[in-house]
Amino acid sequence: MLFTPFEIKETVDMFMRHKLDIRAITLGVSLLDCVSSTGDATRKKIREKLLRLAGSLVKTGCDIETEFGIPIINKRISVTPIAIIASSSEEDDYTPFAKVLDVTAKELGVDFIGGFSALVQKGISSGDEKLIRSLPDALSQTERTCASVNAASTKSGINMDAVKLMGEIIKKTAEATADRDGIGCAKLVVFCNAPEDNPFMAGAFHGVGEAECVLNVGVSGPGVIKAALENCRGMNFDQLAETIKKTAFKITRMGQLVGMEAARRIGVPFGILDLSLAPTPSVGDSVARILEEIGLQAAGTHGTTAALSLLTDMVKKGGVMASTHVGGFSGAFIPVSEDEGMIAAVKNGSISLDKLEAMTCVCSVGLDMVPLPGDTPASTISAIIADEMAIGMVNNKTTAVRVIPVPGKKAGDWAQFGGLLGGSPIMAVNSASSSAFINRGGRIPSPIHSFRN
Repeated sequence: MLFTPFEIKETVDMFMRHKLDIRAITLGVSLLDCVSSTGDATRKKIREKLLRLAGSLVKTGCDIETEFGIPIINKRISVTPIAIIASSSEEDDYTPFAKVLDVTAKELGVDFIGGFSALVQKGISSGDEKLIRSLPDALSQTERTCASVNAASTKSGINMDAVKLMGEIIKKTAEATADRDGIGCAKLVVFCNAPEDNPFMAGAFHGVGEAECVLNVGVSGPGVIKAALENCRGMNFDQLAETIKKTAFKITRMGQLVGMEAARRIGVPFGILDLSLAPTPSVGDSVARILEEIGLQAAGTHGTTAALSLLTDMVKKGGVMASTHVGGFSGAFIPVSEDEGMIAAVKNGSISLDKLEAMTCVCSVGLDMVPLPGDTPASTISAIIADEMAIGMVNNKTTAVRVIPVPGKKAGDWAQFGGLLGGSPIMAVNSASSSAFINRGGRIPSPIHSFRN
């Protein structure tokens, strides 16, 4: 196949000037055959299986980076939800399971390992509750282990008992890592309609319906989309949408090439490609700046939700054109602390928590990496979760909450998490109480349109 000089230059610019990268290659591993009658035996099998199946993951990623010239930012592992795997052990504290994941991840050289998770959208089993109550210790005593809890779904409704509990657990996790601005909460996500093939942390886990071992890929590229839109100034929305779709197509094809090659070398099936515009704190790698390029003075002003809706939809359409195995989230993430443009919008007051919530109706996920005042009541955090669960449930989409109540700090103070997690001003929350609402407990029923059998 011959390429024109323009196509070669365009590809080089994507990587060198516009920060295009493979955000993650994530090896999903089933741990169902590791279940044993004791915790020690189960953990031994988990470690042995991960070392055996994921031993070549990091080297394969580095080799492809060198040969193809394509940056692969993170190499990750996701596993079967540990609440399922650990429940036969009769142990009350699942922190040792988080630790064996962490130690094994470090030994393998991967950046993160996800799957310290529980699926409680319709009810909480004893194993689920043990895992959830272990989260503060587990996340404060590990570095690479990530956790998630699916508390709602369109089919099942919202488990408000789980929502209430997660508000309390998030507070305790923040307090357990108070010396690091509550960073333990940055490794914890509460989901509605969690996908089982997600390559992105902190919410990745390997669903029970997945293969024994599979490679999933997450592609980013906000800078590439923004650069393409700079050539569309003055054009109408039809032309704008077509440009986003075509650019997303090019990005997706590159991601599929890398994913299939990595899967072939490791000797596992290629799973899905998640084309999500995942920003970083670096200038030139921001989703918020794309929204501004569409015509907004600042992210968060009126028109932001419409612009984000256009962006998310066109990214998905471009991805579907380019790959038959698009999955995960695919669309646009809007984390606060991980996006330079979002950070600027919080600083200048153009974006608030309420506006962020409105934006989550049309983005890929939900409230992501949002620092909150340290004295935010657990019931208020639970209510924030409940609102996001409702958006996901009614709209039949994935929503998530990753908030950090930063101990000892108030709205307007700065919270720093480091690396890709970045930092951000702490956002104000509504001071009116939601405790009577949260304390009702029980389950909010699924919406009428969920009955499709």
